[in-house]
Amino acid sequence: MEETCAALHLYTQIVGKYRLAHVPWVNHSWHATLYVNADGLTTGLIPDGPGITVQFDLQRQRLTISCSRGESRGFALEPMSVADFDARFKKTVAAVGGSPEYHGSPNELPEVVPFKQDTAQRPWDADAVSRFHRALVRIDAVFGEFRTAFLGKVSPVHLFWGSFDLAVTRFSGKRAPLHPGGIPNLPNAVTREAYSHEVSSAGFWPGGGGIEEQCFYSYAYPAPDGFDAQKVMPEAARFDSGLGEFVLPYEAVRTAADPRGALLDFLHSTFRAASSLGHWDEGLVCEIGRKGVPRQVG
Repeated sequence: MEETCAALHLYTQIVGKYRLAHVPWVNHSWHATLYVNADGLTTGLIPDGPGITVQFDLQRQRLTISCSRGESRGFALEPMSVADFDARFKKTVAAVGGSPEYHGSPNELPEVVPFKQDTAQRPWDADAVSRFHRALVRIDAVFGEFRTAFLGKVSPVHLFWGSFDLAVTRFSGKRAPLHPGGIPNLPNAVTREAYSHEVSSAGFWPGGGGIEEQCFYSYAYPAPDGFDAQKVMPEAARFDSGLGEFVLPYEAVRTAADPRGALLDFLHSTFRAASSLGHWDEGLVCEIGRKGVPRQVG
């Protein structure tokens, strides 16, 4: 699965960079992300040519590109090189009336090879990919619940293809100190715009990025004094000093008697650690939203 994950990461970078090249900039790079849906991962509508949507169908193992004229083209997700994927993707975008122009090298990886030069054969474990997608669907639902329990500015639940993590972020509303930058192969201007305001961010990694196991994470920027010493839930959660974040192994959630409850405990307790020490407005916190019930106001 690890090699397939690395391949999918790079393929999402190619698709994400295409979206990035054609959508006006939105704060915190929210315009460039991918989203979980019932079939896999999607770009949503991209304003290129007739209007284009790209989808990784992770259940049927296919990349599909559709346009508003009713045309749809695609190709199988199978063993291939990154260069092969890049060439097939460009050809398919052009076939439905799009302009396949985008930056040609990966971001946020310590060592990068331009896509068209990455000719090493990559495996494709279809069963592992399908299981990964089903996990993302369940995680996305819990992150979505957590998102409703905050009245302030909060991100969508979305997948950042640079770091390859599904994330949801809350904002205190206060400006943050200038971020030092230094993320590999990412312009400092992008990082500093992303962290222009105080955040408490949580997400899920399938492995990599400084920790090899699949895990959930939660961090604050800036991290308030004493953040690393806070007691959080569930018991399997810990603070990783190398990452500067709380982490919770995916396996601990998967095998919990109540996986949803265990993940919500982690999300709520790590947010409380960040918000209480960071003196966030307590009035921004509310109960999790209920289906069909509007918020009470006044």
